[in-house]
Amino acid sequence: MDVSGGSGQPRSGNDEPAQSPADPTTPGGPRTAPAPGQKTAKTEDTAKASRDDRPGSAPEPTGDPAGRDHADDSPGTGGAPPPPPPPQHPPAGTGAHGTDPGTGADPGTDPRTGTGTGAAPGSDAHPDRAHAHSAPGGPRPPRRPREPGGGILMGRPFGVPVYVAPSWFLVAALITWVFGGQLDRVLPELGAARYLVSLFFAVAFYGSVLVHELAHTLAALRFKLPVRRIQLQFFGGVSEIEKEAETPGREFVLAFVGPLLSLVLGGVFYLALQPVERGTVPGVLLAALMISNLIVAVFNLLPGLPLDGGRMLRAVVWKITGKPMSGTVAAAWVGRALAVTVLIGLPWVSQSGALGDAAEGNVGVDTVTDALLAAIIAAIIWTGAGNSLRMARLREHLPELRARTLTRRAVPVETNTSLAEALRRANAAGARALVIVDGHGEPLAIVRESAIVGVPEHRRPWVSAGELAQDLTEGMRVSAELAGEELLDVLRATPATEYLVVEETGEIYGVLSAADVERAFVKAMARPS
Repeated sequence: MDVSGGSGQPRSGNDEPAQSPADPTTPGGPRTAPAPGQKTAKTEDTAKASRDDRPGSAPEPTGDPAGRDHADDSPGTGGAPPPPPPPQHPPAGTGAHGTDPGTGADPGTDPRTGTGTGAAPGSDAHPDRAHAHSAPGGPRPPRRPREPGGGILMGRPFGVPVYVAPSWFLVAALITWVFGGQLDRVLPELGAARYLVSLFFAVAFYGSVLVHELAHTLAALRFKLPVRRIQLQFFGGVSEIEKEAETPGREFVLAFVGPLLSLVLGGVFYLALQPVERGTVPGVLLAALMISNLIVAVFNLLPGLPLDGGRMLRAVVWKITGKPMSGTVAAAWVGRALAVTVLIGLPWVSQSGALGDAAEGNVGVDTVTDALLAAIIAAIIWTGAGNSLRMARLREHLPELRARTLTRRAVPVETNTSLAEALRRANAAGARALVIVDGHGEPLAIVRESAIVGVPEHRRPWVSAGELAQDLTEGMRVSAELAGEELLDVLRATPATEYLVVEETGEIYGVLSAADVERAFVKAMARPS
């Protein structure tokens, strides 16, 4: 699914930020409250305070911008995917294949004030910017953080973590209760033991769901697409695939293998049922597992996003038109039509007797249950289709996110340089960030804006810049050539409020604020495709 939204201002190619700060310590200057989740503020000269916009963290976008988010295996996984993280966690693309059970901070220094934030020019040349050199060898690849959990870790088949969400226990209890009632009519001699049999069915069915998800996962790994995790949850399962398929053919295969495995499992349970006596516990269990897997396969083959069939339709339209966006639009609108059909059609079919005995005059619990189930499934499909559209639009604009154009100009200062002197140098150089360097010009840390704001103006001559700096870690060095999804992946690997941007030669280019990236991201989402 594709989720994103919001509005904001990206960095232009000049030295001015899309939004620049105001100094809360300056009399008469406008004040800016820290953005939610960020202990930052802006400062600026009173002589030019009126010329600055007031920044803050842009509204937290939703979705997974750098890739796709599939929930194409069930009505329950068509919901909104995890939203794109805040500035400290730039978004990364994920795909998610779900399976329905079927049964049931701107650091830096303002050139006008010495304490605000801003953007470096889009050009490569910065004649008035002081330079230092980074450590030999340039930036090192960031270390990937441990994947976030999604419940109880059950194992790592093929190296992919499998989690059981807390909501699974709720649906397992629901399946146990509903299926136990059916067993009471078919095998009344079981008594209370029928609930143990029902629980076994719930676990076995979700085992089938896991096989469905592993099919998506193996296909993704075969195409060298990283899989973040598999999660079993209330309405099925989700395989979070972090990259977009490169061709429509791969997209089709990636989507089709899930329903195909469910069909194969249905056939396996059918063959296993043949030698088993009907009316026994093994016979009832095998028949139920056969039917439930067939329902999962058929449902997921419906041609609308976010289901697998919708991904297959998207691949076909993509192949015909040569445009992934055209395929997404077509499959998403078919998905919305499917949601309306489910909302209206499911209760009607149930009450008409097409699935069994006519429910003549039955307007009781069954009727309400059918309507509620239809509404939930329809809402999830509709939301998933809309999310897919938004994610596709974001992918179109991702190349506009370039580290070089979003970077803030910086000046190098030594650790023992007073804060007042460092800000004076920044003003003189037209820089908007401070980088702590050693005696050889090697970068050591980035001065934190939130710390600058916390120092009263009269104290700044007595506070060293090094006291307010954040040490550079392995993943906080970013190449100035990064852009789009690659840039977001690097930032996501090492969450921070700011990063040191370096040239290929190792020369310091400036400081990149995660908040600037987010503002550019949300503005890209606000623009039409």
